Amino acid sequence: MFPEIEPYESGYLNTSDGHNVYWERCGNPSGKPALFLHGGPGAGCSKDHRRLFDPARYNVLLFDQRGCGRSTPHASLFNNTTWHLVSDIERLREMSGVEKWVVFGGSWGSALALAYAETYPERVNALILRGICTLRRAELLWLYQEGASWLYPDAWEDYLLPIPVAERDDMMAAYHLRLMGDNVNEQLEAAKAWSIWEGRTVTLLPNQEVEQTHSDPHFALSFARIENHYFKNKGFVEEGQLLRDASILSNIPGAIIQGRYDLATPAQSAWELSKKWPKASFQMIGAAGHAFNEPGILEALIEATNRFADI
Repeated sequence: MFPEIEPYESGYLNTSDGHNVYWERCGNPSGKPALFLHGGPGAGCSKDHRRLFDPARYNVLLFDQRGCGRSTPHASLFNNTTWHLVSDIERLREMSGVEKWVVFGGSWGSALALAYAETYPERVNALILRGICTLRRAELLWLYQEGASWLYPDAWEDYLLPIPVAERDDMMAAYHLRLMGDNVNEQLEAAKAWSIWEGRTVTLLPNQEVEQTHSDPHFALSFARIENHYFKNKGFVEEGQLLRDASILSNIPGAIIQGRYDLATPAQSAWELSKKWPKASFQMIGAAGHAFNEPGILEALIEATNRFADI
């Protein structure tokens, strides 16, 4: 990655409907405008996300989506949907005085990037997408009901623990009851179990640093509550909508980067998107899982940001 940098400007966007969204701008104020969309939903941005862009060539805006990271109120689900976030992106673009920008999204961020680009294609220079999520029911069931469970039976057993056997036929609904409930201890137990399960599946090999992050109560609460809220509501999109409307991207160049052994967002969706969006390059990274800093994926992402810096 590029060297560590600090923002040259930061602040909060008051959405006027109950949220204050933290944003920051990094790199060269006169550089190529870019937008970074983090995963989750509910994960927030990290200092390393700034390092995916050449600071001499890019002017990057990063923001913590509603309810997570430095945005407030923490873990709030009120007025928190895909389309509220798309609206926030447009307001941030206008605030920044940017006409068009390169949009970078990984995991959930890839779904949000697609939703934004399909709504405002005229505002997108290029798309860089990693670990493709299109919010289809089958994708969500794979991770939270049955699929990845066959490959991680030990971690899956811990994910099952907060849920009584009688409720395990719909894990998202069962977690929803606990994550939205009034019992603080039960809520936190469920949040940590949900978050740790995902933290154990995002890297090809075990990664203690990732698991430790997902175990942190403050992180886990927003991560689990917001993810569960979105996924129980099917991402607030129609089934198959993001793939169905990919033809809108026909004039937008892009890069699709996918780990072959990505258990969080399996490669089928990336493959299907590549077929519907021929102007995007497609890279299947052989020895990689889901995370942005997996070997091979990180190199491909850096190559992509460098490639689109001058378009």
